[in-house]
Amino acid sequence: MMRWQQQLLLGQMPSVMSQTYPITVKDLNQNMPRQALRERVDGVISNPRFGQFIMVVIIINAITLGLETNKGIQSYAGNWLYLFDKIVVAIFTVELALKLYVQRGNFFKSGWNIFDTVIVSVAYLPVGGGFAVLRALRILRVLRLLSVVPRMRQVVGGLISAIPAMGSVILLLMLTFYIASVMTTKLFGDAFPQWFGSIGASLYSLFQIMTLESWSMGIVRPVMEVYPLAWLFFVPFVLVASFIVLNLFIAIIVNSMHEEQDEESQKERDTILIEVRAMREQLSKFQDEISKSRGPSGSS
Repeated sequence: MMRWQQQLLLGQMPSVMSQTYPITVKDLNQNMPRQALRERVDGVISNPRFGQFIMVVIIINAITLGLETNKGIQSYAGNWLYLFDKIVVAIFTVELALKLYVQRGNFFKSGWNIFDTVIVSVAYLPVGGGFAVLRALRILRVLRLLSVVPRMRQVVGGLISAIPAMGSVILLLMLTFYIASVMTTKLFGDAFPQWFGSIGASLYSLFQIMTLESWSMGIVRPVMEVYPLAWLFFVPFVLVASFIVLNLFIAIIVNSMHEEQDEESQKERDTILIEVRAMREQLSKFQDEISKSRGPSGSS
């Protein structure tokens, strides 16, 4: 049996390893319990069952908050609903505390963690006196589903990432509305001042037309009784504002959601590659150390 193999069996590491990794047993004893506890807590909050439990609590809390609006249920089970509400707040607080313990400074680098913290902090605001209106804000806890459900996170992320791309479309829509409002005010303002008497009234009427809410029987047909060719203006406006521009909004949002999904998939692949490379580097270092420790024994 080689000398290095005997040392390994006796629990003695080669001197090369001690030179390469100058860590004392005292340091390991001090750091390992904290690191082990942090890894256990991380394993708990990263477990899919823990996320499912939080999601169930959010849904049940949303139902109980709705039941509180019923005076009969409130008078019969108001104390139980109040107790359950306090338990829910405690569960959410413990969850955030565990995440803060595991992630430490990285906790506040996540927008979703800040979002959850703000939502849960509403429960600790005073609800008496002039702050009684804040009690209604408890329903905002339901929004925590956005951070718990991965698919909903992707949807919100897609909507947020689509905002910059929407700028040009919004500018196009505003330009279209302004031009149309000036034209309708000059063309139809005298005969129909209630709809097109000013630019502000024209903007509101055109917005109603864009939403297709009583646009034909409510506005366009009465205008056509006085101006028979008015359809030459309103029909192209409806086509541009209601169909083309709004479809551009939808296309931008859908494209942003696809990009968000691709980005998350790429992050997962990059993380796996980094872990594989780190494992390869560690294996190569151990092989080099073993080959170096074999050298002196082989020569003797």
